[in-house]
Amino acid sequence: MTAIASVAADPTRLCDRRHSRLLLIDLQERLLAAMAEDERALLQRNTGRLVEAAHLLDVPVEVTLQYPRGLGPITPPLDGLLQPGDGHTEKTAFSCCADEDLVCRLTGTDVVVCGTETHVCVLQTTLELLAAGETVFVVADAVCSRDPRLKANGLERMQAAGAIITNHESVLFEWLRDAADPQFRAVSRLIR
Repeated sequence: MTAIASVAADPTRLCDRRHSRLLLIDLQERLLAAMAEDERALLQRNTGRLVEAAHLLDVPVEVTLQYPRGLGPITPPLDGLLQPGDGHTEKTAFSCCADEDLVCRLTGTDVVVCGTETHVCVLQTTLELLAAGETVFVVADAVCSRDPRLKANGLERMQAAGAIITNHESVLFEWLRDAADPQFRAVSRLIR
């Protein structure tokens, strides 16, 4: 991926499901085991809600696995929510943008990012997507790091670079846009 000058996203822009892709970065059991239990539980719950809503609303889901031979598969609670049509990318680079096929699938979309670790793989991926001119929504309550200070620093850097820092409920309701949406009840049930 060629680096170009980053363009700050319009902070008033809403996430549009017709142009979104949900990107789950390295949500593997061995990585998550290093996270604080409450952070891990929050990340899994909120990411699970986003995955279920994405499937209901026809938002494509992409999953990356960092060195799966050593770090294992995606964590079981989330693996059980994935569908056969969801994209899977194995990687060793920290940034997901090292995989050209994945970058092609993300190009021209609102990339909604969840994953670990906020200050490493999530940060590097987000910065490279922003440098390529993509719009990135980082879901603050669906990313984590071993150290909360490193998570905060990663979120600050991404926001300063032009990422839109959001939360999972905001994404869900931006994807819906209207209580008259046929999937409103199904999606709203996810957060009860």
